[in-house]
Amino acid sequence: MPPQPRKRRRFYLWLFLAVQLLFLIWVITGASTASGTPEDCRRLTGDDLKLCEDASEAGTTIGVGLIIGLWAAVDIILGFTYVIYRLAGRRT
Repeated sequence: MPPQPRKRRRFYLWLFLAVQLLFLIWVITGASTASGTPEDCRRLTGDDLKLCEDASEAGTTIGVGLIIGLWAAVDIILGFTYVIYRLAGRRT
């Protein structure tokens, strides 16, 4: 009797989706910190308040950009890892 084929496990698919969900939550959380007046700007008025709020928004934008860059790098690494895993598992 021939051996039954093993059921394919989708480990990389679930790992990839979990990483995407974590990064999505991270980006949303990071972007939501820009709403409202920052704690350090509460006692300022006029041009000083505007400058402080603009600096806070610029910092948030840079932070979210860095998260997205890290997200892309992790996706590339996961993609290469998957390709290597598939090539190593091929039957010759």
